[in-house]
Amino acid sequence: MAESNLHPNKKEKLTVEEFVHLAIKTLRMGEFKGIHSVYSGFNEAFKKYFGLDPVQATNHLAEEKKIEIRPIKGGVLLYLPGEAPSQSRGDEALKKMGIPVTGKS
Repeated sequence: MAESNLHPNKKEKLTVEEFVHLAIKTLRMGEFKGIHSVYSGFNEAFKKYFGLDPVQATNHLAEEKKIEIRPIKGGVLLYLPGEAPSQSRGDEALKKMGIPVTGKS
C-alpha cells in the first residue's frame, strides 16, 4: 500500500504527491478534512523542502485528481481525493433559496 511509504523519518526525499498527502493528513485540525495552504504552514514548508512554488505543484496534483482544492479567503483548502465538500456555500445557499444550481461556478 502506498501510504506505508509516507513515513516522516524516511531517508529519501518525498515526492511532491507524498509530501502533500502527508501534510494534509498531519496538519488538519480536529474533524476538518482539509488544510489551509497558508495558515497551516503548508506553503512555507513546501518551499523550504522543495524550493518550488506550492501553488503550481498543488494545481498540477489537482488536475491529475490526486488532491482536491477549494478556494477560500487567503489561499485554498487542500483535501485528499473524495474528502472535499461536494458543494460550495454559494450552491448550498441557492439550494436553500429554491433556486436551481447550474453547472457554472
